Amino acid sequence: MANIIEMTTKRVRAEDKRIINNKAVDVNQLVPIKYTWAWQYYLDACANHWMPQEVSMQRDIEQWKSPNGFTDDERRVITRNLGFFSTADTLVANNLVLVIYKYITAPECRQYLLRQSFEEAIHTHAYQYIPQSLGMDESELFNMYREIPSIHAKDEFEARLTVDLLRPDFETESFRGRQQLLDNLIGYTVIMEGLFFYTAFVMLLSFGRQNRLPGACEQIQYILRDESMHLNFGLELINALIQENPDIWTPECQAGIIEKVRHGVELEAKYGEDCLPNGLLGLTHDMLREYVQHIADRRLERIGLPKQYGSGNPFPWMSEMIDLGKEKNFFETRVTEYQTGGTLSWD
Repeated sequence: MANIIEMTTKRVRAEDKRIINNKAVDVNQLVPIKYTWAWQYYLDACANHWMPQEVSMQRDIEQWKSPNGFTDDERRVITRNLGFFSTADTLVANNLVLVIYKYITAPECRQYLLRQSFEEAIHTHAYQYIPQSLGMDESELFNMYREIPSIHAKDEFEARLTVDLLRPDFETESFRGRQQLLDNLIGYTVIMEGLFFYTAFVMLLSFGRQNRLPGACEQIQYILRDESMHLNFGLELINALIQENPDIWTPECQAGIIEKVRHGVELEAKYGEDCLPNGLLGLTHDMLREYVQHIADRRLERIGLPKQYGSGNPFPWMSEMIDLGKEKNFFETRVTEYQTGGTLSWD
């Protein structure tokens, strides 16, 4: 019987490592590290550790139970966004574990993907802890992705990317397979975590800016911090994959990616209209459309593609939400020990 682990005195060289199809190097050997940026993301993510149950929900419960605490439109915004998030992070986690981890062969990148997968579990935990604390109908929230068309459309868009790569015949050695992996990474990084999550963050964190739902918004701010790191790591991974596989970065591929991003913008704009049919908290669905177009341009630029919209940023305060340091946070709830990764960049 042949050995599973080859006996050899040949040592791993950093220059032989590859993001995918790393056949020449043992994927179990972390060192020597080639992709130092990936290792730094892992270290920064560990420094950002938090758990939902550490955050008090007492004031949120009091506010939510108050008959005059929230208007019907406000309750709609809150429940729709919690409904979207309740399964969105599970979709991302499933894609990471079942697809991305399998085909990314650089151990230092895998190390961060393991940490990210755990963070997705923490986020799903938070989106269970918040509605449970408030006494919401959890079965309604967790089934919204199968009942609310605007949420279903976004999740269906993403789920198809995972299913396509779960086929028994999928591989990343062919030109088509490598392009499909790139499509998956862009769909989940640029569109799901880079667009779909951010307008929901705007709507929910707008309550925190008024000192409403402080415990829920504190957790969402931490999730935003984590997601900013997921986004930036994913963009680095995409660029490294393209750099090592320049043949897949064809004009047709680039045009297809732009079209997918534009489709994602439209899905998110419709979701904003659904959540916010009437203006509130200084927000309108037109402002949400402008915002998602603005961040879509920023995401495209990060992977070397041209801007499509030229829209302004109606919510400059969002960048401040990522900059919570070792201080009493803006929700005035408690002193929070929460480190930030030095490599984070909002846009």
